[in-house]
Amino acid sequence: MMKNLGIMGLLKQFQDVQEEMNRMKQELASKKVTATSGGGMVEVTANGRKKILDIKIEPEVFEMNDKEMLEDLIAAAVNLALEKADEMANEEMNKIAGGMLGNLPDGLKIPGFNT
Repeated sequence: MMKNLGIMGLLKQFQDVQEEMNRMKQELASKKVTATSGGGMVEVTANGRKKILDIKIEPEVFEMNDKEMLEDLIAAAVNLALEKADEMANEEMNKIAGGMLGNLPDGLKIPGFNT
C-alpha cells in the first residue's frame, strides 16, 4: 500500500508539472522579444513560443538596392530574435523545474516544451 502512495504522489507531481508547463506555454505566447540587425535597419519581434510576430525594415534599406544585404539583415535579426525567445523560454522553464523538481543543469531541454 505504501508503494502505491509513492507512485500516486509521483503521478500527482507529474500532473502538477504538466499543468504548470501548459500555463507557461500560454504565458510565453504573450511575451515578446525584439532583435535588430544593421544598426536597427531591420527589427524583428518574436514571442516566447518562437513565432515571428513582426518584421520592420527602415526605408533607407530599400534605397540601397542591395537585395543580398537585405536578406542577410533579415536572417540575422530573425535568428537573434529566435535565440532571445529560446533563452526566455529556458529561463521560465528552469523556474518551473527548479521550483518543482529541484535545481536542474543549465541548458536542460524538456521534450515537448522547446519545440
